[in-house]
Amino acid sequence: MILYEYPFNERIRTYLRLEHLLRRLGELLARQTPLDHHFALITLFEIVEVAGRSELKPDLMRDLDRHKSQLAAFRGNPAVSEATLEQALQRIDHAFTGLVRQPGKVGGELLDHEWLTSVRSRAAIPAGTCSFDLPAYHAWQHRSAKERLHELHGWAQTLAPMGQAVQLLLQLLRESGRAQRVMAQAGQYQQNLPAGRSFQLLRLSIDGALGLLPEISGNRLMVAIRLLRQDEKGKLGAAKEDTVVDLTLCA
Repeated sequence: MILYEYPFNERIRTYLRLEHLLRRLGELLARQTPLDHHFALITLFEIVEVAGRSELKPDLMRDLDRHKSQLAAFRGNPAVSEATLEQALQRIDHAFTGLVRQPGKVGGELLDHEWLTSVRSRAAIPAGTCSFDLPAYHAWQHRSAKERLHELHGWAQTLAPMGQAVQLLLQLLRESGRAQRVMAQAGQYQQNLPAGRSFQLLRLSIDGALGLLPEISGNRLMVAIRLLRQDEKGKLGAAKEDTVVDLTLCA
């Protein structure tokens, strides 16, 4: 099964982009070559770019506080494990405290780093990090893998509070939904959303062997899914067959 996710608002869209970049960064930091470390730096710059919105940190703190209030309301409920509930609340508190202790905007420390700023400005230009353009960066790539990784981990650590908050919030959001199996008749599915409930994320699982791609649209009132198939030239066309998919709406 291939899982696709569709965010219903810009805030969740930003969280998903950051999660994608943080996952990529983690994979690159597990490697040793100068080329992998070059792309780890590029990924750090992309994270700073996405996280540069002034409202990101307040959004994260507000969402954490909202989830804490929702979970705290389950205290004393015999149907809920107190140990599991307290563990979740402690994780939220830990993530919230990490953001409070981080000074300024997310990524601000990296933006103030003179050497990183010089590399970042050249990295935006095709082949802008060639040795004749940035000899200092060329020399850095010839340092030992251990030295490069030490610096990369230090820079990445400045983004850790944000990363922990994003990952926790997306986990809580995904766990709020329950999958339902639905039929896309003639490759199309539409569902009206219940009034009074604001969904933030749609998750769609499709059997990868079918070779289908989803085109998803939605708002607070409804969601619509159209299944497409790509031909050998890469052109997308509407799929006409009935198809079973797994749909999850997360609030």
